[in-house]
Amino acid sequence: MPLSTRQAIRELDAGGTSRAQIARDLHVSRNTVRKYADMEDMSPAAPVSARPHPAIDADAAWVDSVLEADLGAPRKQRHTARRIYDRLVEERGYRGSYSAVCRHVGEWRRAHARSPREGCLELAWEPGTAQVDYGAFRAVVAGAPRTLRLLVVTLPHPSARFCVAMGLEGSECLCWGLRLVFEWVGRAPRVLVPDDATEAGRMLRGVVTESELFSHFRAHYRLESRCRDPCPGNERGPVENAVGPLRRNLPVPVPEVASIDELNERLRAGCERINAGARSRAGAPTPEALREDLAGMLALPGTPFDAAGWAHARADKRGYVRVDGNPCCVGPAWHDRELVVGVRARSVEVLADRGRRVATLARSFGEGETVRNPASLIPALVARPRAFGESTIRLDMPAALVGDIDRCDKAGRRRALRAIGRASEHSGFGAACEAAARIFGGGRVPDDASCDALARRVAAGGPEPGRADLAVYDGFLGEAARDAE
Repeated sequence: MPLSTRQAIRELDAGGTSRAQIARDLHVSRNTVRKYADMEDMSPAAPVSARPHPAIDADAAWVDSVLEADLGAPRKQRHTARRIYDRLVEERGYRGSYSAVCRHVGEWRRAHARSPREGCLELAWEPGTAQVDYGAFRAVVAGAPRTLRLLVVTLPHPSARFCVAMGLEGSECLCWGLRLVFEWVGRAPRVLVPDDATEAGRMLRGVVTESELFSHFRAHYRLESRCRDPCPGNERGPVENAVGPLRRNLPVPVPEVASIDELNERLRAGCERINAGARSRAGAPTPEALREDLAGMLALPGTPFDAAGWAHARADKRGYVRVDGNPCCVGPAWHDRELVVGVRARSVEVLADRGRRVATLARSFGEGETVRNPASLIPALVARPRAFGESTIRLDMPAALVGDIDRCDKAGRRRALRAIGRASEHSGFGAACEAAARIFGGGRVPDDASCDALARRVAAGGPEPGRADLAVYDGFLGEAARDAE
């Protein structure tokens, strides 16, 4: 009943109006008038509803015993409300509703979850502290759809957010992404709080074991790391709450880019736009609070950190080593050799013979993909030029160049392949092939000097020399020889 009606009943009753008249005037029953007129305490009561007595009350003790016994069972093997309901029906002939069981189970669990570890603590983050976490998103890179990882770094004190896209969550990717963020900010944090899943390390029975590469990274930047925040995940609010909004805003719609570098430029511009309009928890604009944070951070070392994880690997009989489970072609010349493989965030470097570089390959982030540099096959083809007819390198060359090499004799084929291989060392395989094709177009078989010089011009983006007949230079040399005689 409205409070105004109750007040009117008590005022009219106190003024001497008969209760029958009050009932007629206010259009309420005489029992209602009698109830509120004779009520001694009109103090407001707490809005707590009385607990109903559903059909489960008869089985409440049994349900409580089941939930109590669950406390000693593995977390993933405890009774759910559905399982308790099914057992009530099968074992005790329960005829009540499933919702009543859910209410009773929920009330029991809330009543037994009151401990100092529950709930969220209010934390004050000092300037110079950074938090790290990962998220996943989809993007189209160079025409291929890929699932990428979004490394999110937050500075809680100024509420600044930064993110970098990468292919995997390995320790080398983590260190590479953190280096990009540090160079973006201009300084390194004093304290870094990574999430458990960031490949920085693991906590087992209270003991933190860092990954070897992250330990080098931390020593390089002289920063302190708490591999695991002492509070639950919901108390790492700054980074936990940053992953979702950044993922829902920056890579939406699904970005289509030519490379990861282009995608990271977009993400950087988006983060700067978000930070420009954000405010710290104290209410100050984020760019202003960030200046205070930078004063509490560390200067960057003069040498950038090389985030490479090194390991020994033996090449098989075809010259392949395995990285992340994917075969990487080093070249047949290195078959059955013990090599050193350096895995970086986006590339794989293979060394031998006291640091001699054998190959540098793009890193594959798929499963079962073969990674190879066609130039690594050339030394074996120079030794066995007749194998060119069935070599897989033909798939990497322009069709016209393959035809020109096929028409050469054994010596010419060896000469052309050697020239392409040596030009590839400085200019890349694509530029070397284009240079060789132009020389073949001029009517000559490529040699080391001419192919290397032209490949350097192609790689540098110089003007195309055209289809000039370079054989005229042979004529000049012939005339000079005759004049000398």
